[in-house]
Amino acid sequence: MDLSRETDPAALNGDTPTMRLFALLELIASKDQLVSLQGLVEETGMPKPTLHRMLQQLESAGLLIRQSDGRHYGTGSRLRRLAENLLLNATHHGARHAVLRSLVDELGESCNITTLSGNEVVYLDRVETPEPLRFYLRAGSRVPAHCSASGKMILSQMLPAQRRKLLAHAPLKRCTPNTVTDLDTLEEEFRRVRRDGFSLDDEEFLPGLVCVAVLVPAAGARSNMCVAVQAPAVRLTADKALQVLPALQRAAAAISRIEAEGTPDGSTDSP
Repeated sequence: MDLSRETDPAALNGDTPTMRLFALLELIASKDQLVSLQGLVEETGMPKPTLHRMLQQLESAGLLIRQSDGRHYGTGSRLRRLAENLLLNATHHGARHAVLRSLVDELGESCNITTLSGNEVVYLDRVETPEPLRFYLRAGSRVPAHCSASGKMILSQMLPAQRRKLLAHAPLKRCTPNTVTDLDTLEEEFRRVRRDGFSLDDEEFLPGLVCVAVLVPAAGARSNMCVAVQAPAVRLTADKALQVLPALQRAAAAISRIEAEGTPDGSTDSP
């Protein structure tokens, strides 16, 4: 079951001209062939003069290169160097992913690293279980914070006034019969989560899906990152949540150390 929500590259979404240029680069980089101005007009629906101007800007920056026929564009050397450097220096992401993969091997269920963005939880990384029955979510997927284990875990670290500022100005979506949409009831849940040090999504986002999350410790600061396990309710129940906590906490501590290695003083308060 694919639950991901991704940006449609053909829409060239972006709030600023810079972000629309970036979206155009994303679109061109996703193709295994050269692109033409007319082809991009037909695909995006954008005015031809606008796209022509954007292509010229990207070409002058060395991010795209026009082919000898003058009609087709491909990725430029500067853009390719950027991609190569990202891969060469992806040790931070690689180390976190290795921890996540080891956690999946230990628990046998899909695991993810998440962060809070506004009133949604964003999946930063994810490793799927090999089990045939699973809920499929990609890195970059977003879910409502008030009905996800990671969202409730991170929200529990905020002051009540901060939480209300995020949650009180629009009706909270009821995703399942178990979704809590009453703010006072959620406040009680946040206090329990903060006290116990873990959060549970007991079929609150999707029927049949259970998730357990813990915070990734952050030295001297409030954490905005969780590690979580997710499984169908036939394999993971609320009663079994405590059984997965030790493995989750070890993974969270390992990820905390990796995150700390990227800070100036390299400090961490994790065990």
